[in-house]
Amino acid sequence: MINKQHLIDRFISYVTIDTESDPESNTTPSTAKQWDLANKLAEELKTIGLSDVTIDDKAYIMATLPSNVDHDVPTIGFISHFDTTPDFTGANVNPRIIEDYDGKDITLNESENIILSPDYFEDLLLYKGNTLIVTDGTTLLGADDKAGITEIVSAMEYLIQHPEIKHGNIRIGFTPDEEIGRGAHHFDVEQFGADWAYTMDGSQIGELEYENFNAAGAKIHVKGKIVHPGYAKGKMVNSMYIATEFINALPRLETPEHTEDYQGFFHLYSIDGKVDETILQYIIRDHDKNHFEARKEMLSKLANDINSEYGREVITIEIKDQYFNMKEKVEPVMHIVDIAEDAMKLLGIEPLIKPIRGGTDGSQLSYMGLPCPNIFAGGHNFHGRYEYVPVESMIKATEVICKIVELTAEKNR
Repeated sequence: MINKQHLIDRFISYVTIDTESDPESNTTPSTAKQWDLANKLAEELKTIGLSDVTIDDKAYIMATLPSNVDHDVPTIGFISHFDTTPDFTGANVNPRIIEDYDGKDITLNESENIILSPDYFEDLLLYKGNTLIVTDGTTLLGADDKAGITEIVSAMEYLIQHPEIKHGNIRIGFTPDEEIGRGAHHFDVEQFGADWAYTMDGSQIGELEYENFNAAGAKIHVKGKIVHPGYAKGKMVNSMYIATEFINALPRLETPEHTEDYQGFFHLYSIDGKVDETILQYIIRDHDKNHFEARKEMLSKLANDINSEYGREVITIEIKDQYFNMKEKVEPVMHIVDIAEDAMKLLGIEPLIKPIRGGTDGSQLSYMGLPCPNIFAGGHNFHGRYEYVPVESMIKATEVICKIVELTAEKNR
């Protein structure tokens, strides 16, 4: 049985360390403060008894729990990231513990009237009677993905303390900068040496994911001409109007706020506009590879059409692929998903197999040769003040890790 208070204490010790990453930085990790938790984790892994603990010059951490069986078993891995998103502050996190949640509103911050309410966040009602860890309303919590780290470390500690649970070699890895899309960039798959792995980075209890978006970013430069507005007739070209024409020509309902499940979208997330130049920045997302390619072609064709309309190049567009759907790499080894699904069922958890409407280190790692589905870590409302995590979900995730390694050993007897 996982010690509940010990797990809570471990989680709080992680989230109270600020590890916010920075997309504007060119270093790895992108912020020096990520080293604070990285170094702590490396020492903790040694303390609980893992071997081959390494931390490289970019703060990537790896360690091994050696096999305790005398037959060949595939080496499997578990991976989480220790940075938190720059979308919302992760400094001075002050977590609060709500025992035996009653299903009602939770006042996070009385002075600022910040309420975590099941009227808006319906998933809260799934956790009546649970112990919740919440914010004080002024920061995020950091369960993304310090809940995953807590679960992996706790599972390794439990397996060390319970050698009657048989398993092969287990590798664990902790990475920086996942929140800014760089978590796998310097991950040494060969050094990691696992046949497959799981990221512990999902949300709701039971989530099991092996599909994610294909993703690209688009930067659109719109050129105008600035002249004195009093004498502008026939001379001024206002780039912001051309940019508006571009925006309005895209399908209005194919945006994040109008899509779900397998539906893709265009997301305009930044506009920097002046008369003589406007820059639009989009992300393009779709699970289907053909639809993904069609979306990129649509943007390019629209730019060409507007250029033809004006008789010159008023729009230039730069599109860069970011990551791809891991389904292509996981489907040939679907037994790794089946093992995780079986583990959940044996623990009385209903598997929720669904696509990720986003990306994951597991996507990039799968294309680097390490098939890597994603398993729930338990948190909700990531990247903001309303983030929370049920402790019971973290305990279940920890148990899932232990059951996966046990089933892997049994299936390879």
